Amino acid sequence: MITLASDFGSPYPAAMKGVVRRHTDAEIVDIAHDLPRGDPRAAAFWLRFVLPEFPPAVHCAVVDPGVGTDRDALVVRAGSHVLVAPDNGLALPPARALADAEGSPDAEESSDGAAPPDVEVFVVDVDEPASATFHGRDVFAPVAARIRASLDGGPAASTPVEVADALAAMDDLSPATDPVDLVLPDPVVERDADGDPVAVDGEVLVVDRFGNVVTNVPGDLIRGRDWIRVNGDLTPVAETFGDVEQGDQLVTVGSHGYVECDVNDGRGDGVFGLYPGDEVRLVADNVSL
Repeated sequence: MITLASDFGSPYPAAMKGVVRRHTDAEIVDIAHDLPRGDPRAAAFWLRFVLPEFPPAVHCAVVDPGVGTDRDALVVRAGSHVLVAPDNGLALPPARALADAEGSPDAEESSDGAAPPDVEVFVVDVDEPASATFHGRDVFAPVAARIRASLDGGPAASTPVEVADALAAMDDLSPATDPVDLVLPDPVVERDADGDPVAVDGEVLVVDRFGNVVTNVPGDLIRGRDWIRVNGDLTPVAETFGDVEQGDQLVTVGSHGYVECDVNDGRGDGVFGLYPGDEVRLVADNVSL
């Protein structure tokens, strides 16, 4: 299959699908086209969360505030998966997650006698696109379709080595020497004498459509707590939204494994006053820091 993800809304993704259909009859799956506009970091976070649930596929992801500039177009192999994306950091976090989820490459050797690494990054030699503002249609969708068409039997029937060999045979790809990487920030953890976490300084990564505030704090750092202070406000730690009354605040661990600041049947961003990029300090309720 080919998956599509973007911040395009509608109708632009339909044009990308038309391009794909001209080159291949692969199944097309929409991941999302309402990713936060112009925010490669948010897109990287969500794709890192979603894409490992898929069988091997070609993933075309376009959140591209640099469209029309001299930024490169990338093809990234992650195990048996391939990502096609602009060179703005979007591709590498989900690529690493895909490679980790799939495990080490098969032990067989590639055509040059060596097993490929888990992640390989290539730059696309791009012809003059038809538009300076719609590379999703003019650059990324055609590349994704050609890659899919080059894989006999489709990526689901291909090993990492076979996918690596198929990409190596494409004459418009060359190894990337310095792709833009994007590493999601780590929180700063303060621990007591026994090594238990007592305070964490983190950052808001994204806010989802429900208003849930997703931080970069791993959920394990708050497990076992009943209460926690969020920027000074005492807040219950709950496993589910239903553990608190409707309209009440809570801190929980989302399905992505990170701490969220939420409201049952309400918007956590407005109540907590937290938005992407904001700092957030979590302190155990019995600690004064």
